[in-house]
Amino acid sequence: MKIREYVEADLTFLHEINSASTPGVSEETEEGLAKIVSLSTCLVACDGADFPIGFITLIKPGTKAYESPNLRWFEAHIESQPRKLIYVDRIALHPDHRGRKLGERLYKAAYDAFEGYDEIGCEVNLVPDNPPSHKFHHRMGFERIGEQVFSLEKAVAYYVREL
Repeated sequence: MKIREYVEADLTFLHEINSASTPGVSEETEEGLAKIVSLSTCLVACDGADFPIGFITLIKPGTKAYESPNLRWFEAHIESQPRKLIYVDRIALHPDHRGRKLGERLYKAAYDAFEGYDEIGCEVNLVPDNPPSHKFHHRMGFERIGEQVFSLEKAVAYYVREL
């Protein structure tokens, strides 16, 4: 398995992986995902045939073209305690490749890509709850620093990890 930067031919496969990963990640149209990828650093995990099996998107705070209340939350977080942070918008794995430490390898690639940053931040669903993701992020050294309730159907916990 290798991890490389996104190429345009990956989009359809990443959209399929994203769709198979909901509600752990938000549902997106292919066009919506293309916009997110265009605003982010997107790292793609591939099998031996260079076929995408997972991905992570990372967005810099201050990216106003990305209208995310979670990114805005992290912008306020770093405004109150200045630091250089990179935000994980989503990490998604093909269902057939889960449980193989692929998420850990994608995060390691993100840490390497953003060497010199102070923190990496992400959110994990509380409603609907995503216990495996909470457990994974704790195991990866993330600390829960806040939460936000959007509605009775949507709430998230915010996590950071020092780089």
